[in-house]
Amino acid sequence: MQNFSFDNAFVRELPGDPDADPRPRQVHGALYSRVMPTPVSAPRVLAWSREVAALLGLTAADVESGEFAEVFGGNALIEGMEPYAAAYGGHQFGHWAGQLGDGRAITLGEIVNEHGERWEMQLKGAGLTPYSRTADGRAVLRSSVREFLCSEAMHHLGVPTTRALSLVTTGDTVVRDMFYDGRPRAEPGAVVCRVAPSFIRFGNFELPSSREDVALLNRLVDFTIRRDFPELVAHGEDPSHEDLRARWFTEVCERTARMVADWMRVGFVHGVMNTDNMSILGLTIDYGPYGWIDDFDLDWTPNTTDAHQRRYRFGHQPRIAYWNLGQLANALVPAFGSTAPLEAALQRYIHVFTETDRANMAAKLGLASCTDEDVDLMTDIYELLATGEVDMTIFFRALADVDADHPSLDPLRPAFYDDDKRERTEPRFREWLERYAGRVRRDGVPADLRRTRMNAVNPRYVLRNYLAQEAIDLAEEGDGSLVVELLEVLRRPYDEQPDKVRFAARRPEWARTRPGCSMLSCSS
Repeated sequence: MQNFSFDNAFVRELPGDPDADPRPRQVHGALYSRVMPTPVSAPRVLAWSREVAALLGLTAADVESGEFAEVFGGNALIEGMEPYAAAYGGHQFGHWAGQLGDGRAITLGEIVNEHGERWEMQLKGAGLTPYSRTADGRAVLRSSVREFLCSEAMHHLGVPTTRALSLVTTGDTVVRDMFYDGRPRAEPGAVVCRVAPSFIRFGNFELPSSREDVALLNRLVDFTIRRDFPELVAHGEDPSHEDLRARWFTEVCERTARMVADWMRVGFVHGVMNTDNMSILGLTIDYGPYGWIDDFDLDWTPNTTDAHQRRYRFGHQPRIAYWNLGQLANALVPAFGSTAPLEAALQRYIHVFTETDRANMAAKLGLASCTDEDVDLMTDIYELLATGEVDMTIFFRALADVDADHPSLDPLRPAFYDDDKRERTEPRFREWLERYAGRVRRDGVPADLRRTRMNAVNPRYVLRNYLAQEAIDLAEEGDGSLVVELLEVLRRPYDEQPDKVRFAARRPEWARTRPGCSMLSCSS
């Protein structure tokens, strides 16, 4: 770990808070506050990702050393680290929330690896910062297990995401009221080391804009383009040139569109798509009350806070991403000479999302391309999946095994949660299968090729909430074995893995309403 090559551009090139006191407060004229992680009593590595370790140039011996747990538990620093918490604002559930910031996240520094890649290392749950508001800056083990596993699961699914290096238990307890119902309890604490090329969010731009600090906004825009989007900058080009800024915002819109289309492809529901939880790089960020669709429901949200409004429900995510980009565009108006390039970029979001979503539809159905008729075919099966209470992941994976010459419902039966609903909807499913089989035959794709294409985009394994909860239950007893086993399974989500079939099963009935397996809070 002593060989890390640090290049902490964010703190070197941007203005920081002159006050080093970590007490919660409003911070003006600065984009970050320097802050030290708060030490913990007994840091222990519960799990780690070998792929992320390799990105950072770490070996198994490094991870197994006592120094690793001390550093990534928040007790020690390596030479070159310059810890800070970033300042940002955000729209939460559709309303401006003012200053938010890294309330329980502390960036240790930016390293440049042997391939010239920049990686920012950030501890989540590392203690108090000026942005902690009324909280303590800590994280509980259950939320940390979920973030660690989901970061890596999403990467292996092919969904743009931040990564997770390590999950470290602290030996300390943290008091949380999981469902905000007046029944707090002490829970085991943990720290996750998150890794990304950048953790800059929409909210980083919204905060200075909301305060009419145009100079600070412009500095952040130019820095972000220069550091995080160097491929957009022509040799010798002025980073403040409006054409470059227009290309940059267009790229942000396009990346966001592709990310959300991938969420829809694999059945992922973010649960809390506030603008402070939207990455400027188009990465999935801040894994809180997320979930995967079990029985198909476009209106499902895993977030208890959103249970009534359902603003962030599964089927609404593409529109919310567009709305969030609109708020970012509003924040960027002072950095542009006119609104025209911002408006044009927002239209690109619609175009790229539609294009990517249609390509994903074709791939999920095993078709060479997606026609308007195929969109209708997918819309109709979505309605049937909801009516028949059918598991999304299992259904689309099994669809690859349907014989287009002799279509049968048999391969799809394991996807149904309710036998009565299956019997009632069976005639409609048979009719749909006939339509689908006819479309496949017209496409002329050989059966083996169709199956290969479908199995490459329809996962066999996803991080179902009940599986994460089972891992959490064991981890809270000091046993991290299921966390490690799940991580291994989720590294190959598109492979059959015959010895791991239990992780591909439908959600069990006991998990339908159990806390942590169905609805989760923002502290989950």
